[in-house]
Amino acid sequence: MRPAPRLDLLFGPALMRRVSTARVLMVGAGGIGCELLKNLVMSGFTRIDVIDLDTIDLSNLNRQFLFQKRHIKQSKAHVARDSALRFHPAAEIQSHHANIKDERFDVDWFRGFDLVTNALDNLGKIDRLTDVCSVDARRHVNRMCLAANVPLIESGTAGYLGQATVIQQGSTECFECQPKPTPKTFPICTIRSTPTAPIHCIVWAKSYLFTQLFDRPEDDEAAAISSEKSDTAELESLRRETEALARIREAAGSASYPRDVFTKVFRDDIVRLASVEEMWQSRAAPVALDFNTLQQGAEVAEAVAAATNAPRLEQRVWSTAECFRTFVSRQVRCFRIASRLGERISTLRKEDADASIAFDKDDADALDFVTAASNLRAQIFGIEQKSRFDVKAMAGSIIPAIATTNAIIAGVIVMQAMRVLERRLDECKTIYLAHGGRRDRLFYSEQLSAPNPTCYVCRNVYVTLPADTRRATLRDLVHHILAPSINEGGLGLGTDVSLMESGRMLYDADWDDNLDRTLESLGLTNGKMLTVAPEDDAILGAGRAVIVIIAQR
Repeated sequence: MRPAPRLDLLFGPALMRRVSTARVLMVGAGGIGCELLKNLVMSGFTRIDVIDLDTIDLSNLNRQFLFQKRHIKQSKAHVARDSALRFHPAAEIQSHHANIKDERFDVDWFRGFDLVTNALDNLGKIDRLTDVCSVDARRHVNRMCLAANVPLIESGTAGYLGQATVIQQGSTECFECQPKPTPKTFPICTIRSTPTAPIHCIVWAKSYLFTQLFDRPEDDEAAAISSEKSDTAELESLRRETEALARIREAAGSASYPRDVFTKVFRDDIVRLASVEEMWQSRAAPVALDFNTLQQGAEVAEAVAAATNAPRLEQRVWSTAECFRTFVSRQVRCFRIASRLGERISTLRKEDADASIAFDKDDADALDFVTAASNLRAQIFGIEQKSRFDVKAMAGSIIPAIATTNAIIAGVIVMQAMRVLERRLDECKTIYLAHGGRRDRLFYSEQLSAPNPTCYVCRNVYVTLPADTRRATLRDLVHHILAPSINEGGLGLGTDVSLMESGRMLYDADWDDNLDRTLESLGLTNGKMLTVAPEDDAILGAGRAVIVIIAQR
């Protein structure tokens, strides 16, 4: 297969020559990235670098069509390259299984590209860590493109929604000109005492109970539970409950383990919570579950299921009996989840005392455990219960991805790229893909916005400084580069400046302890960005700074 024939008739021979020689960097080889890489090679782009740190997961296969089952656990970037070359074997595609923030991908490396495309994770996920990582990578790419003065096409999808826009230093808004939504977190008191929505029960089951029993409890802060609004008594109560679970955790793999866990979290804790009468004056009190009663009901339900061979459909909400036997039963192999997880962790800890089982949405045992535990808790508090399918989407921190949405946005990116390469930035727009709106339209567009004059990123001046970081000192930087006037070969900022790197104060006029240290000893190595802010606003303008990018010489 080759690029579509006679594209020069559609776009013109001059543009197609430019397309065939342009170097393009594609950041991300997931949902959008797979479609985009295919589109690029089929549109005549032949010099492409693709970078992604992720590996292929089973859940990717329904929408990332460059991957197959045999590719699971392999590098997305490498497999995407190999698959795309089947469309256009003559293309020069370089793949990098790496973090875009690695020092080797410095400003000079970015300057080697004519265009950068961001095809990273969407911004609408539930999970706080995924959000932070995705936004952090986007910010990094945004700043590198600003520093290198390379146009960036930013994109994202979430379900049926998508968008793509162009960022050009000095001409348009950058990614950070407007504030981004804060990832959703939940106060501890809501999660452990007063849940009101299914997501509260799912977060409790995944981020608290599963973590305490099978994962590393000290990583519990990684869950979407915030202690910012929780009082000391609440945190102390949580600590006591955690210690009680830790004692039960030591019995993992024993015959009594499932019953011990069930009795503590679904009976004892709930009875104690319900006894605090003032908490339930305006809402229904929780109702504890009884192990023996549910066990009798589960035996009947199990017999009926065995007699009818009834399947447990992914999108059907489990009954209480099904949740119970999923959680505790040792008789039916496919249902003995707490027992099996307990046996797994017990076996692992015989070899490594610190072994753990992290939640994975594609681990059937882990997903069944969270589904059963969250629905049992939902029943206790009179909350709507969710199917295994819904729990997987919510606990797995994924918005259901639509392959068609990714394909459409990938097509929009290529059309934007054509305009950028033709230097027709004035014709580029921010394109939105919408679905189910009041108007019968799929696409909406708006003019690219001018840079936000108060943006703390793109209002700054970017300067690359070649330096031998092993020999050059901070004094050399301040007195020979920053202070001298432009006519003298310096930046004309004076010595009354503050120097910051990644939130660290390295120098200001009243604190010069680091002046005689080398740049390397201060961590100012290749690719690091040093923010230089003059005390006198008249030099650069209020709030502006110079970003000095270190380039190892």
